[in-house]
Amino acid sequence: VFTAPDGGLYMPNITVTSLLAMKQKGEKITMLTCYDATFARTACQAGVEVLLVGDSLGMVLQGHDSTLPVTTAETAYHVACVKRGNAGALILADLPFMANATLEQTFLNST
Repeated sequence: VFTAPDGGLYMPNITVTSLLAMKQKGEKITMLTCYDATFARTACQAGVEVLLVGDSLGMVLQGHDSTLPVTTAETAYHVACVKRGNAGALILADLPFMANATLEQTFLNST
């Protein structure tokens, strides 16, 4: 993690390829569940490579008893929040329950 000339936070963009290279070198990879811009920025400042937006947001943020009520739109909202605070980490998101029941649904819900 670096400080950019404008004083902002800079982290080289993490990609699947860079994660594979880290694995091949035996380097540890860090991933943290994250739901908002502030936490994303803090995680990036700590050098976290992967930010996971999990369907656990249904229980952690929304107070549900399970992850089942979480919708694709709600997940997309939190991905957008995390993206605004991200400084180069790879963002990984869960597909909510039954969002991939068919191949067509999988493609529609993952774009």
